[in-house]
Amino acid sequence: MDTSITELIVDPAAWVALITLIAMEIILGIDNLIFISILTNKLPAQQRVRARRIGIGLALILRLGLLGTVAFIVQLTAPIFSIFGQDFSWRDMILIAGGLFLVWKATKEIHHSVDRDHGPDIFEGRATLGFSAAIGQILILDLVFSIDSIITAVGMTSHIPIMVVAVIFAVIAMLLAADPLARFIHNNPTVVMLALGFLIMIGMTLIAEGFGAHVPKGYIYAAMAFSAGVEALNMMSRKARTPS
Repeated sequence: MDTSITELIVDPAAWVALITLIAMEIILGIDNLIFISILTNKLPAQQRVRARRIGIGLALILRLGLLGTVAFIVQLTAPIFSIFGQDFSWRDMILIAGGLFLVWKATKEIHHSVDRDHGPDIFEGRATLGFSAAIGQILILDLVFSIDSIITAVGMTSHIPIMVVAVIFAVIAMLLAADPLARFIHNNPTVVMLALGFLIMIGMTLIAEGFGAHVPKGYIYAAMAFSAGVEALNMMSRKARTPS
């Protein structure tokens, strides 16, 4: 066994870093999972599970692949141009583009949910086209979230094996939670709207990060948890008023 790996196994600090990084990767994966769940629920029922498996599998491949080029990924944070005194890096541009895409997609879905006379959706028509479009959009967000996740991981530890184990654990958690979360969202229409609101908030956060405005993730997830708690109380209230 490699000496460095052996040292990591017996190093308590490495275990603390691993547990912390796993928790962080799982939390960051929530954004990705919500998007995958909403998007795959638009597909025919027989294609949803396969699309979720492919989407989460792509997330794992992208993260592990990016870890193999971690030196290059770190360079993405170097400024490449400046506008009105504000420096922008490749990471900033990717976050801004991903945030704009997320806001556009979530807004489009909200519009389709509240307007009966909306135009044709990208998933209408042939099932194969819808499936390909879903995978393509999942791949775009997988890339954005993967780059952000790896850069954050690099800031927490310099040990690649710890990052690899944390990413694998986080993706396994996403895989286990994907189908139950998608079913829950599908069976509760009001939760769909709440989740779309989350995606808009996440998209705006990515845009803000791209423009150099750091938004503490704790505030974002606290707001999401509070909103989810209120919605859970609403669901229990509706259930209590429904005749058995």
